[in-house]
Amino acid sequence: MNIYDISKEAGVSIATVSRVLNGSGKVSAKTRDRVLRVIRENNYTPNAFARGLGLGTMRTVGILCSDVSDLYLSEAVYHIERTLRAYEYDSLLCCTGFELSAKKKYLKLLLSKNVDAVIFIGSQYVEEDPADNDYIKEAAETVPVFIMNGYIDAKNVYCALCDEYKATFDLTEKLIGSGVREPVFLYRVNSESTRVKIRGIKDACAKAGINFGEERVTVCPKGVYPCAEALEELSETLSFDCALCADDLIAVSVLKYAAAKGLRVPRDVRVCGYNDSILAFSTSPELTSVDNKMFALCRLTADNVINKLSGENISPKTVVSADIIERQST
Repeated sequence: MNIYDISKEAGVSIATVSRVLNGSGKVSAKTRDRVLRVIRENNYTPNAFARGLGLGTMRTVGILCSDVSDLYLSEAVYHIERTLRAYEYDSLLCCTGFELSAKKKYLKLLLSKNVDAVIFIGSQYVEEDPADNDYIKEAAETVPVFIMNGYIDAKNVYCALCDEYKATFDLTEKLIGSGVREPVFLYRVNSESTRVKIRGIKDACAKAGINFGEERVTVCPKGVYPCAEALEELSETLSFDCALCADDLIAVSVLKYAAAKGLRVPRDVRVCGYNDSILAFSTSPELTSVDNKMFALCRLTADNVINKLSGENISPKTVVSADIIERQST
């Protein structure tokens, strides 16, 4: 059963069925009742594409996420999708991975589905080479584009992000003030967020006269134990008294490493996470972590989508401040 069958059985035009489905007032009560009766009797549910033909909108938003197994990203997807659903917008999710070719492929796929807007979750969609962001700018010529925790300066691109430079600068400065002299930074993905964090740490160290060279920035494998093993290898060539981590899961790996080495946290080594996830207060000792306001960014992003699609003017860039949540690991 489709819209054509409904029109035939009800004895009306396809346009009339469409007006009934879309709640148009340009249909007599008698005709509306006849069409609705046929719809009920056949248990007909119009699909999104059929609705879109009449409404000029699919009421569907495309979401791109690099790795839905990541705790931060999965929570962000959940909160954004839930907010969109509250406004009666459906979501299409694509897990792109980190290769640029895959990001382009899945964005093209979403656009082919006639989505009303596209959301990129995470700074990994802001490429280091500005030319690699052209595919996003081109998409913004067709639909509004929203980036959560990343920034691209382009028409019809709207960004909500945390001031991660200030967050890592302030955290590093605080740690140096408490006696840290040999920090390291551990991360998994070379994203814009990672690059901003490194700048914040470097600048805080430079201000204090501490040399923070490239050897103190280490990429870690995925998984708690592989990451702990990588830290063991690092310790053979480099001494450190503090591990600044790009996320809380890496910080958990540092706690595993410290326990295996018999190191006391925070006396022998201080450990700082990032994102202030459930992991931060599920460990012993509990982790000092940066609250980069993920919930606020999700709400801002989803609200911006709804407001933009409703015809309102919105800011192309909104920046929120982070909080440093101090716990037992420092």
